[in-house]
Amino acid sequence: MTNIVEVSYHQTGESKSTNALGMREMQAKAYEARNSQYLLLKAPPASGKSRALMFIALDKLINQGIKKVIVTVPERSIGSSFDMTDLMSHGFYASWEPSSAYNLCTPGSDKSKVEAFKRFLDSNEKILICTHATLRFAFEQLDEKRFDDCLLAIDEFHHVSADVNSRLGELVRAILNKSSAHMIAMTGSYFRGDSAPVLLPEDESRFTKVTYNYYEQLNGYEHLKSLGIGYHFYQGKYLSAISEVLDTDKKTILHIPSVNSGESTKDKYAEVGNILDAIGEVERVTSEGVIIVKRHNDGKILKVADLVEDDPKSRAKIDDYLNTHRKLDDMDLIIALGKAKEGFDWPYCEHALTVGYRSSLTEIIQIIGRATRDSENKTHAQFTNLIAQPDAQDSEVKLSVNNMLKAITASLLMEQVLAPNFKFKPRFENDDEPNREGELKIRGFKRPSSKRVEDILESDLNDLKAAILQDDVIVKAIPGNVDAEVINRVLIPKIIKIKYPDLSDMEVEEVRQHVVIDSVIKNGHIIENGDKKFIKMADKFINIDDLHIDLIDQINPFQKAFEILSKSVTTQVLKLIHESIEATRIEMTSEEAVILYKKIPGFKSEHGRLPDINSRDFAEKRMAEAIIYLNKLRREKANG
Repeated sequence: MTNIVEVSYHQTGESKSTNALGMREMQAKAYEARNSQYLLLKAPPASGKSRALMFIALDKLINQGIKKVIVTVPERSIGSSFDMTDLMSHGFYASWEPSSAYNLCTPGSDKSKVEAFKRFLDSNEKILICTHATLRFAFEQLDEKRFDDCLLAIDEFHHVSADVNSRLGELVRAILNKSSAHMIAMTGSYFRGDSAPVLLPEDESRFTKVTYNYYEQLNGYEHLKSLGIGYHFYQGKYLSAISEVLDTDKKTILHIPSVNSGESTKDKYAEVGNILDAIGEVERVTSEGVIIVKRHNDGKILKVADLVEDDPKSRAKIDDYLNTHRKLDDMDLIIALGKAKEGFDWPYCEHALTVGYRSSLTEIIQIIGRATRDSENKTHAQFTNLIAQPDAQDSEVKLSVNNMLKAITASLLMEQVLAPNFKFKPRFENDDEPNREGELKIRGFKRPSSKRVEDILESDLNDLKAAILQDDVIVKAIPGNVDAEVINRVLIPKIIKIKYPDLSDMEVEEVRQHVVIDSVIKNGHIIENGDKKFIKMADKFINIDDLHIDLIDQINPFQKAFEILSKSVTTQVLKLIHESIEATRIEMTSEEAVILYKKIPGFKSEHGRLPDINSRDFAEKRMAEAIIYLNKLRREKANG
């Protein structure tokens, strides 16, 4: 297995310590914004978003004139995060005390829950907890004004979409525009798997954003010291490779592939059986639904939960066991398909093993979040993606190549999310002052010229990077077949303009510079030599005091991923990847042609010839194509 990301943390304990009101660091940060009518809270799994909502909601009920609080979650099991909670004994002035009668995250018909929802609005009760589905069904029978003086708290807010066909998105827009309701949107990930934004820009601008990043969370733990994100590539069927990556000495959540994916055998129950057979011999299934397995090599007894099973009675038993058994030895391995992702709490999990590429960055972050909870049984957490290698005999070779490259880009994003943040400032002439801790001065760097740019860089930088890394053209640039300057100066600005059409050209350039610099720096490696610091970028060691935006623009921000890819697969597989991309290569643009044309004199000086259109080197071939492209433009212009 190859780790693309390996991040270490300082175990400061700050993210878990509490203040005089009983609030963790993130919760206190969110509470400072409690007077906002619309609040968007972005914070990673296990940071305490549920309790942060309780603090804010109680303040709105007691001090801000809000009459009712409606908490809505994507599935019933997550509703338990909002059960009765004693906050007063930890220093807060009230406790969270919802009535069990209005906890609608329970078995029962949608019709009965909708009736209960309507009764709640007419009652004296203050707090209701329900699923997104119950909220949608109830909303169909209610006028938006019924939500006046209510606080609507939407957990896992990334389920909302600005798409016209999203009922939850339509509901959110209606309440924002046609009622006086307050709204708190909470999510551990603001990325969607599709191209639809969560909110329209004009709606999103109404929200006060509170962002608590992954690095702040993990750096402030007591026990967890490091996190690795890696890949294991296999050929043939994944079941033949599962034993190579499944370490049953580690507490593991194993997600098998969707039955609609190429990795699936189309028989999910047989897959679970084969995995159990690979581990050992099934001795029995307890009355609580736990599968007892005797391990092959040493006879160790393992406790396994099967969350793939659809039978309601069997699922109810094992769900109840997982909800009530909270000791380290109560479970060893959880096998799941669509479950055990967002909101699932098993702090002891050390390894999240996922088979097959996941198209949604949100899903990847949620799965990784299952292993990144702080627990005394682990100092390292690991996410491993088991991915099929492209095979020349496979009719789906292009899909396989695309999946592999998108999996790599997801890792790049996670590296950005998990690494410490730098503050970038311009370095002017005669400025010899050294960089402060966590700060980098860069010549030619543009400061944000507007509040809009500042807000994007403060709250949306990772969201923007997600949009960039999900772009098909960018994905095809991963294997190094597109010039670095073309990526940085042509492709990335185009995506910024699409995502933020309201930005001026100057503002786009300011955002572009920050995205590129942040990506390149975080993918680099900083070393100290005496009183000087150097950063290794694309096999070059550069004095940090000499950094210039023009120099950084010459660095491929995906260079590290290409290096990992090159080392992880065979020469034949790498050739397949290049050939697949060559067949669907991006069209030449005048901007790219001009950038490449400027590089040709340097190439000729070094090699004593012009670039060859038949070269096996993608960069050289692209320069040759630029010459042909520009000559074609000249002929067309000459001919009128």
